[in-house]
Amino acid sequence: MSVDNFKPQIWTAKLLENLEHDHVYAKLGNRDYEGEIKAKGDSVRINSIGPITVSAYTPNSTSISWQELQDASQVLVIDNDYYFAFYIESVDKAQSNIELMNEAMRRASWSLAETCDDLIAAYLHANTSAANILTAVTVGTGGGDDDAYETIVDLDVKLTESDVPRNAKRWVVVPPWYEGLLRKDPRFVSFGTDKNRTNLRGEPIGDASGFTVYISNNMPTSGGAYYVQAGYPGAFSFAEQILDTEALRIQTAFRDGVRGQHVYGYKVTRPQGLAYVLATAA
Repeated sequence: MSVDNFKPQIWTAKLLENLEHDHVYAKLGNRDYEGEIKAKGDSVRINSIGPITVSAYTPNSTSISWQELQDASQVLVIDNDYYFAFYIESVDKAQSNIELMNEAMRRASWSLAETCDDLIAAYLHANTSAANILTAVTVGTGGGDDDAYETIVDLDVKLTESDVPRNAKRWVVVPPWYEGLLRKDPRFVSFGTDKNRTNLRGEPIGDASGFTVYISNNMPTSGGAYYVQAGYPGAFSFAEQILDTEALRIQTAFRDGVRGQHVYGYKVTRPQGLAYVLATAA
């Protein structure tokens, strides 16, 4: 039977490759705990300690008080579990047709990544520190405090006020129409640097006011306004795994089937490391 010759390692590798390419929000967090996932329901303890008190000292008179370290660890739970399953005429033929295999895995990974990104995007803005939520703006009116570039500057300032390190690889996610406004702004594209010239050629959008800028069509909205989300990798953790990719003979049809399972979890560990603004296109 053809399914006996199925090579799951080939399909799984292709699936992970495409899945990584399709992610936007998922790739913005830290992924230090990925290798520890075995199944849905697994949990990973993210170790950290509470603040340490500093006290004044006077030689020959101060009696030193010792502080017990407080465990401030958090738990990342792998609580999302999704799958794909599709028919093919023959596993043998599919594996000998590289283009067919790549296209099947590309489509499966796109669907899995779409679901994952939607969930993470909604989760991030719901768990952003209230102090880091900017007043809603309308952008694209031709300048002033509400234009696209200056709004990103305001998000950058908000993260700095929350003690996010300047060299912490800050990121911001914008919808395509917002990116278009940035590319029309001479402060973003007309300084003559290699990065600016890359932006003008339509390649990855690049940097703006200390942020690496990403574009997503999965951005959550509220009443026509978009959650323009900013942060840095230390603000949340994400871990995923493709647990199973297998072929089987379908009992109700003269066909083979391929299915795969994707599990993952995410957790905001530093809400003060996130900021957002609800932006409406003028």
